[in-house]
Amino acid sequence: MNTTVLRKDSSAPADPAPIGPSAEQHVRRGGAVAVTGQIALYVLLAVVALAVLLPFIWMLISSVKDDRDVFTVPIQWIPETFKWSNFSGIWTRVPFAAYLGNSFFLSVVITFLQVLTGSFAAYGFAKMRFPGRDLLFTGYIATIAVPWQAYMVPQYVIMQKLGLVNSYTSLILLQAFGAFGVFLMRQFYLTIPDEISEAARLDGLTEYGIWARIVLPLSKPALASLALLTFVNTWNDYMGPFIYLTDNRLWTVQLGLRAFIGQYDAESAMIMTGSVLSVVPVLAVFLLGQRYFVQGIATTGVKG
Repeated sequence: MNTTVLRKDSSAPADPAPIGPSAEQHVRRGGAVAVTGQIALYVLLAVVALAVLLPFIWMLISSVKDDRDVFTVPIQWIPETFKWSNFSGIWTRVPFAAYLGNSFFLSVVITFLQVLTGSFAAYGFAKMRFPGRDLLFTGYIATIAVPWQAYMVPQYVIMQKLGLVNSYTSLILLQAFGAFGVFLMRQFYLTIPDEISEAARLDGLTEYGIWARIVLPLSKPALASLALLTFVNTWNDYMGPFIYLTDNRLWTVQLGLRAFIGQYDAESAMIMTGSVLSVVPVLAVFLLGQRYFVQGIATTGVKG
């Protein structure tokens, strides 16, 4: 009887070694460490967020307190009685509604003009070729480093000679153009392929048409970011209106709130109420444009 001896081929791959208990414990331990790290990170972020929001929370709570309870030590986070009448009483003390309307008007107009001029100038610096383009852009962006206090007096003299002091026109003309907006929009435009513009030119579109019909629709995140930053900066501006607006009827909410503090400095709760009302429009605009703002800021740093 023939006996056949089967030999295992040495070239065949060996069976994988089973994972032992020590290896499984190592994998589980690594997963547990990763989860613990994520939890610790979230806790740290929550603590930092709470620390940042703490002044706003204190201001919000103080706006519904009595004056004597605002600066108590220790802080009374939950008042015994909520004085909601503060939010109705402030409208009768000063023309607060007019101040809010003036700020809203200036913020909307200046934001629209900055977005318009910034996006248009950025298109020329990003998508058009002309001699000295990069040098001109560098010089224009370098003006960001010049503090406003350095040319504040010459600007005022010019506006005074033009007869534009004590009017919104002076503030609108001075803030309708911004180097930062041009820089922000140009950085985003550089992420749009040039082939799209070239194809549009071959189809007969002018540069104005390319900017309006192709580039702008693709730039919603950057436009939203610039609009949000400009709106917040204009709304919170104090020195500009303080210098150029002398008529009480033209005052913005920042000037009105400062005048209210000077007139009713003992009514701390009412001051907090006015501060809360001045923050609400900015908070609403930020919440509405938060998604586009984050996307726009992240994208503008992709390509230089």
